Amino acid sequence: MSDPTVQELERRLVDLEVRAMFQTQTIEGLDEVVRVFAARVETLERRLAELAQGNAPEETWAVPGGKDGEEP
Repeated sequence: MSDPTVQELERRLVDLEVRAMFQTQTIEGLDEVVRVFAARVETLERRLAELAQGNAPEETWAVPGGKDGEEP
């Protein structure tokens, strides 16, 4: 087996750099998605706790379409 040429090593290095950049961008994008969903979950947990305690404002538990699902 022959030693890789400088050109082959350069090509492999560039390929690794491109992959690393793509993975970094992907991880950053996924991190943002997870942060947004975590904030939404926290909000929903807080609202659920308010509902369970019975001290939530009426608009928190109101459902679209009117009371008991009736059309307004």
